[in-house]
Amino acid sequence: MLQQKIYNLINRDRKGMWASRIYDWYMLVMIIASIVPLMFIEDYPIFRVIEIITVIAFIIDYILRWGTSNIQLKKGWLSYIFYPFTPMAIIDLLSILPGLNLISPSFKLLRLTRLLKIIRLLKVFRYSDKITMFLKVLQKERQVLLSVLLLALFYIFITALVMYNAEPHINPVTGEETFHSFFDALYWATVTLTTVGYGDLCPVTDIGRIVSMLSSLFGVAIIALPSGVITASYLEELREYRKSRSQHA
Repeated sequence: MLQQKIYNLINRDRKGMWASRIYDWYMLVMIIASIVPLMFIEDYPIFRVIEIITVIAFIIDYILRWGTSNIQLKKGWLSYIFYPFTPMAIIDLLSILPGLNLISPSFKLLRLTRLLKIIRLLKVFRYSDKITMFLKVLQKERQVLLSVLLLALFYIFITALVMYNAEPHINPVTGEETFHSFFDALYWATVTLTTVGYGDLCPVTDIGRIVSMLSSLFGVAIIALPSGVITASYLEELREYRKSRSQHA
C-alpha cells in the first residue's frame, strides 16, 4: 500500500532504513540551509532561492505526514483532524509560515519576524536518533527533574528574598543603585545559583557576600543532581537503542 510505504519512509522504518536515512539526511540539510540566512545581516539573492526550496520541502513533508496521520494516530478519519494540533505538526506549520510570502504575494499578511525561522531547528528533534533518545530520557525522569526544578526555584526565591532585604539599595561607596527591585534580586540569585555570575549585580555588605558564597556552593550541588540522573538514564537508553539496532540488523 502506497500510504504505508510513505509512512515508513518519513518515519524511519527499520525494514527500509537506507531510504528512511536518506530522507532524514535530506530534511536535515533543508533545515540547516533554511537558517543560514539568519547568520547574515545582508539579504543576498541566493537566500531567496534557499528559502523557496526549503519551504517547498517543508510543505511537502507536512502534507505527507498529514496524509499518513491515520497510521500514526490510529484514530481513523479523525486522525486528519487531530494531527494539525499535535506538537510536532504545530512546529512544522510555524516553520512554513515565514516563507509563504516568498511563494505568493497573497501571503504578505503572514510575514513574520526572522526570529520565527529559528523554530525550524526544533524539526531536528524528529530526524535525530540522539535527540529523540534524550527527549525520552527527559520524559522518563520527569518526576525527578521536576522535583529538582522546584527545589532550585524555591532556593532562588529564598536567596533573593534574603539578599533583597540584607543589601542596601544604594551602594554606600559608589552611590549607584544595587538591587533596586526584587526582580534584580531574583536575577542575581538565578545567575549565582547556576555559578555564572555576570558581575553586573553584586553584594556590598558582609551578610550579602556570605549569602552569595552559600548560594554558589549550593548551586553546584543542585545543578549536579539532574546531571547524574540524566547521565545514568541516557546510558540505559543508549544500551536499549544499541540492542534494538542489533536485533534489526
